[in-house]
Amino acid sequence: PDSGTTGQPKGVAISHTSLIIQSLAKIAVVGYGEDDVYLHTAPLCHIGGISSCLATLMAGGCHVLIPKFDAKSAIKAIQEHRVTCFITVPAIMADLLSYSRKDKLSGCGSVTKILNGGGGLSDELINGASHLFFNAAIFSAYGMTEACSSLTFMRINNPELQEAKNQLSKQSEGVCVGKPSPPVEIRIDRDESNSSSSQMGKILTRGLHTMVGYWGNNTADTPESVKNGWLDTGDTGWIDRTGKLWLMGRQKGRIKSGGENVYPEEVELVLSQHSGVATAVVFGVPDSRLGEKIVACLSIRDDWRWVDATAEHQGEGNEVSAHILQEYCRIKNLSRLAIPPLLITA
Repeated sequence: PDSGTTGQPKGVAISHTSLIIQSLAKIAVVGYGEDDVYLHTAPLCHIGGISSCLATLMAGGCHVLIPKFDAKSAIKAIQEHRVTCFITVPAIMADLLSYSRKDKLSGCGSVTKILNGGGGLSDELINGASHLFFNAAIFSAYGMTEACSSLTFMRINNPELQEAKNQLSKQSEGVCVGKPSPPVEIRIDRDESNSSSSQMGKILTRGLHTMVGYWGNNTADTPESVKNGWLDTGDTGWIDRTGKLWLMGRQKGRIKSGGENVYPEEVELVLSQHSGVATAVVFGVPDSRLGEKIVACLSIRDDWRWVDATAEHQGEGNEVSAHILQEYCRIKNLSRLAIPPLLITA
């Protein structure tokens, strides 16, 4: 079942064809083979667990199962069975690194492939994993149960990573999640009624990997999210000129202001890039004229001073104000209606 961000869990009907297509994609991208020893770190009732299991099975690899995941058992299995590959989510990787530090492990050299999903790994986790599993290629995947696991893949610990990080730091619209695997089609459905020049829109996917439907009343019902064969992932993003997908956020969180769709994550990313802002949370409040007015709640860095509109600017040291941040948003090419008229400091 899958509950996503919409509430009650829903049964997702996946065809055997979808599982085979997904397995072949993982074999092609991650490189599973007959010499691999795969450790089951995720439950088989989870789409990531079953799809990676089947990929290794199709490739002819060996399987190592443990009753349930805990870092001590996993590390012991890796060392005892010379495990070469496994999948993680950020919490699993954090537990493995924490245990390895406590047990003072020098490294696990047998591991050559790690596939991460369920959220991106932080720089700290990537660096830690690269030291502990020093022979491993680490991949990140973006996907969903309705698409039978992974839609896009990206290797995150190769020499090109620094270039990707540099590119990411220059982007105000999302996080790069890589390119689609060979059998997966992805397109961006822009809202034509939106006056913004942004290339961002709904992320749609089509292919044999998509679900049959949601399970209900003993049948698989075709959901409203599937139109003309295209499955709406519920996420927003855009595709760059090299074919990489940039993930923006969830459609459900968007703000409708002055007839324009504004995605909170887009505004939060821009505000957070200012040197004086530690964190930013953006949301909409009802407004009789605009429909919704954009509000930004900010945490200012310790060595910066917030200056109110009524306060006197000293012009010394690091100062930041609503006017300064609004002008910063303009410089970063946020659309006029996406610039928060109201900024609040914590």
